Amino acid sequence: MERMVALLRAVNVGGRKLPMAELRALCAELGWKDVATYIQSGNVVFTAAGSAASLEKKLEEAISRKFDLDVPAIVRTAAQWAQLADGNPFPEAAKDEPNRLQLLVAKKRPRPDAADRLMERAQAGESVRAAGDALWFHFPNGVAGSKLTPALIDKACGSPATGRNYSTVMKLKEMLEA
Repeated sequence: MERMVALLRAVNVGGRKLPMAELRALCAELGWKDVATYIQSGNVVFTAAGSAASLEKKLEEAISRKFDLDVPAIVRTAAQWAQLADGNPFPEAAKDEPNRLQLLVAKKRPRPDAADRLMERAQAGESVRAAGDALWFHFPNGVAGSKLTPALIDKACGSPATGRNYSTVMKLKEMLEA
C-alpha cells in the first residue's frame, strides 16, 4: 500500500458536476484507504496498492459508471509528487505569484519537444519548461486569456494532461506527507 494522488481533469466546471464527498465514498468503495480530497477541482489523496495505470483505469471506470462522466485521471505516488514539486523551474514565481504558476502532469511522459512547441504559441511573457516527466507554466497575466489551451497542450504532450497551480501542488505534497 502506498500514498498516492489522483488528479481529475475538468471536473466541477462547465456543468461537469462531481461532488467531492461522493468521490471520496467512491474511492473508499474501490478499497482505497485514508481518502481525502482537496478543493473542488478533483484532487484525491489516498493509500492503495497497485500501479498508477491500474488505479487510473479503476477510478475512470468507476466515475463513468456512477456519474456518467468521461474523466481522465492521472495518478502519481507520493515520491513522484514530491519530485515534481521539487522540480519547479520558476522559484521566483512560486514565491511571488503562486497562483500564476502551474504544474502540468500528463498521463504519459510529455513528448521531448512539448515545451518548445508550446513556447512557440506562448504570449505576454508566458513561459513553459519541462522538468522531469512534467511541464511547468508561468502565466504572468493569468491563465484565462492564454492561447495555451487544453487541446493544444494535450496535442503537444501526446496524451491528456491536467494542471494545478503551485499552491495546490504544495498542499497536495503536504497531504501526501502527513
